[in-house]
Amino acid sequence: MIDVYFIPVILAASFGGAGTGLLGVQIVGMRIPLLGVVVAHAAMVGAVAVHLVGLPDVWVMPCAAAAATLTAVPLGMLRPKSTRIDANVLLGVLFSLTMGLAFLGIGLSRREQSSMLALLWGNLLSVGWGDLIVVAATVLVLAGFVTLFYKELRAILFSRELARAGGVHEGPVWTAYLALAGVTLAVNLNAVGGLMIFSLLSNPAVAAGQLARSYRGLLVWSAALGASSALGGFAAAYWFDLPTGAAIVLTSTLLLGMAVAWRRLRGRAD
Repeated sequence: MIDVYFIPVILAASFGGAGTGLLGVQIVGMRIPLLGVVVAHAAMVGAVAVHLVGLPDVWVMPCAAAAATLTAVPLGMLRPKSTRIDANVLLGVLFSLTMGLAFLGIGLSRREQSSMLALLWGNLLSVGWGDLIVVAATVLVLAGFVTLFYKELRAILFSRELARAGGVHEGPVWTAYLALAGVTLAVNLNAVGGLMIFSLLSNPAVAAGQLARSYRGLLVWSAALGASSALGGFAAAYWFDLPTGAAIVLTSTLLLGMAVAWRRLRGRAD
């Protein structure tokens, strides 16, 4: 019998894991995984700023989402060849900046360090019904966007330049996608943590690449593996008294290893 207390936690883990897994297909497929990390840590900066200025906790999620979106939108508008700096190098610099700002805010805050560090490591057990509604609504909007712009996102995944040459409005679509990515990562910040959420962006998508044979398959597999990682991590944390964020990371890594092993066994059988 499942305790009623755990129902929003389990559902939030399912939606959050599926949403971040879904995001990972595009971000990992375009070989810019650091983009997701930068956006996640920008969300963390927004959340830390709320504590730093002494606002009520109710402002944490809106400010985190705003900071993530304000970071994601300019990155989406940036043309791949508009700067002489490699995209991943630029993202590495931004990652350092957002991480530095987040730790600066934590150091300057007068609140308990444990509550601030929860933004880094996450605390899935703190998720309530209100958080669940926000997470579920955000993931459903993301899924709707991916469905509506399925062909455009598939073309962008192959090549932004070729997509533009083929008449796809890749700039607005990609920018809107990253804005949604910012909100999705922000609303999952409290559950997974800024340092841990990268695993749910990358591992399910990479594992899905070992199992799927089409773009649609990638989306389905990655969302399913993301949800499984979050649920499996929660179960492991509950049964073995582990930190939930770390347990989710390890579970997603285990599923990735299993997917790679399955791909090799299937290749030998063929």
